[in-house]
Amino acid sequence: MPNSPLVPTVRRRRLGSTLRKLRNDAGMTLDSAAETMGWKAPKLSKIENATQQIRTVEVTTLLKAYGVADPEVFTALENLAKDAGKKGWWQTYSGVVALAYADYISLESDAEQICEWSYVVPGLLQTAAYARETISGITLSRTPEEIAALAEVRMARQAVLTRPGKPLEFWAIIHEAALHQRFAVRPTTMRDQLRKLLDAAEMPNITIQVMPLRSTAHPGLQGGFSLVCFPGPTPDVVLLENVNGATYIEGDDASPFVGAVERIRAAALSVEDSLARITELEEGTRK
Repeated sequence: MPNSPLVPTVRRRRLGSTLRKLRNDAGMTLDSAAETMGWKAPKLSKIENATQQIRTVEVTTLLKAYGVADPEVFTALENLAKDAGKKGWWQTYSGVVALAYADYISLESDAEQICEWSYVVPGLLQTAAYARETISGITLSRTPEEIAALAEVRMARQAVLTRPGKPLEFWAIIHEAALHQRFAVRPTTMRDQLRKLLDAAEMPNITIQVMPLRSTAHPGLQGGFSLVCFPGPTPDVVLLENVNGATYIEGDDASPFVGAVERIRAAALSVEDSLARITELEEGTRK
């Protein structure tokens, strides 16, 4: 029986696109680069297109052939090669976690910094009750058991904010409309969620801004997104979500979102004023 084709995961795509960029920067063709490895060009092409695996030792040899000297580049890409097919804790939930969502969780676990602009409270900052309510509201065909499992996944994802060594740097810009959400079945849900935002903002690696209802126009009016940044040379990745699922913007195509983030931040309330607004809303839920 023939082998199944390799699934081009986000990690493999990041590795392949970075290797392609470094090869181009070195002025080498596919043929010349492959020849240094004793390969045929199609093999290297498949590696760059994330449809074939590459061993860590082969990454090291390629980087030397491309004239890379930065040890951080070696470390970042060797780790990507090592972890490209690695299974994470989320595989336990494979029955409810779609492949695109699993890809995002792996990105999140590798990331150094994420900036998220959202019309709901970001998953990394949600309470379990808020997660259950919102998942139930936006899903079209999930059972109560699946909704509970997806809420568990959101809670487990938050471990990146307190991971040992270097926790994820998370910058959340939340539209104020999300903070006025009310849940009829559990009236205390939003109060507890606002309290969690205030507690999270005390962590040194978390920054929260609120986009006021009366903001100036900004690029975020076109929709929410997450800009995911990594250590070393690997390119940024942008996640776009809608009712049809997730779309990834990678490589140079992600560059415009960096400027968009800066303009969205500038249009939002300052960090100090944002926390004051969240505090005001939290106090209002207790009246």
